[in-house]
Amino acid sequence: MAVVTRARNMRASDGVREDRLWRRHMEMGAIGATPKGGVNRQALSPEDAKARALLMSWAKARGFGVAVDAIGNLFIRREGTDPAARPILTGSHLDTQPTGGKFDGAYGVLAGFEVLEALDDMGQQTRRPIELVVWMNEEGSRFQPGTVGSSVFAGSHGLNEMLAVADRAGVSVRDALAQTLAAAPAPLRPGVGFPIDGYIEAHIEQGPRLEATGKTIGVVTSVQGSRRFTIDVLGEEAHAGTTPLRARKDALSAAVSIVSALERLMHDDTDTIRFTVGRFEVFPGSPNTVPGKVHFTIDFRHPDGAVLRRLGDQIATVAAAHAKGCAVTVTDLSYVEPTVFAPEVIDLVRVSADALGLPHMDMPSGAGHDAMHINALCPTGMVFVPCLRGVSHNEAESATPSDLAAGCRVLADALVALANR
Repeated sequence: MAVVTRARNMRASDGVREDRLWRRHMEMGAIGATPKGGVNRQALSPEDAKARALLMSWAKARGFGVAVDAIGNLFIRREGTDPAARPILTGSHLDTQPTGGKFDGAYGVLAGFEVLEALDDMGQQTRRPIELVVWMNEEGSRFQPGTVGSSVFAGSHGLNEMLAVADRAGVSVRDALAQTLAAAPAPLRPGVGFPIDGYIEAHIEQGPRLEATGKTIGVVTSVQGSRRFTIDVLGEEAHAGTTPLRARKDALSAAVSIVSALERLMHDDTDTIRFTVGRFEVFPGSPNTVPGKVHFTIDFRHPDGAVLRRLGDQIATVAAAHAKGCAVTVTDLSYVEPTVFAPEVIDLVRVSADALGLPHMDMPSGAGHDAMHINALCPTGMVFVPCLRGVSHNEAESATPSDLAAGCRVLADALVALANR
């Protein structure tokens, strides 16, 4: 009884343990570890299954509920005093880029789990259940597009549509998910999606603003919109030594011309537009053969939906105009409108940071997150903490134990406030 009484007089943040949170990061980061200190743990890979199994083992040791849905989202539930109440969710993702770091995504998952453990240690109850979610395939490195689990949960994409998506080796999400669930089994939660009453996601900033201004907490107000495309250029293979330039259908030459024209289209004196060709594949890849096919990707982002639509809709026209006699296919993979988070959740994050004496600032997110999709379902927000030099999607990604714990404490108090409304 004394423990419970003390817990009632304490904030949830008081139970957060910096040492435990850091240790969990190091244990999780060992799964898929790379020689340069990063992580390669792509969606629905054997490494992803091991990470899920490790998290579930921690959850089961605590007596938390564990379930998975039809798209592979993993849920860990700490019950509230009102079992009929809609839950509050927190979480992020465990999949990484091929040369990713230990903190992108994993921090949101492990901070959420630390909140559940802190509440458990303190004997503190919440009215609503709090559920930790691991969203499937946020990164989109193996399976495109990204944020698949959260988008299917929110109804932005269809379940069967996303299960049919295949990676470059031809393995479908459906088959890879079956292998993952066999390696890391969990009870199946019927259907995809269910009523929720709030969502807060913790994340490293993936940018330099917090570090540059000496702030510990980023109160995220919005996420810029994004569009993703693939472009396939089909030319004709030919002998490099005998085929005249005027007779060639050189897919690489055409692709370079297309990319150059798109860079001109996306030129922006304010440096607000984000335009990236992240994957560029040339076939057959022989030194003395004129390339017959090129496949490349486009990631285009902007905080203004009108700009996204106007420029994104010109990509196919520009590509066709610079095809140099080749056939060009532009596939519009995904379109996510700019997201504006709920004022009440933004205020909760601010209040929590203030109460803890943590320096904070309002800021938009340049990167996309699962929270974009969940924002359509319930009041949603995000908490950012600094990362060294703003480096992310890189094996050199780094964050400090104290910053991670600070963000977790803000998350804890904000989640409990939501759960006790």
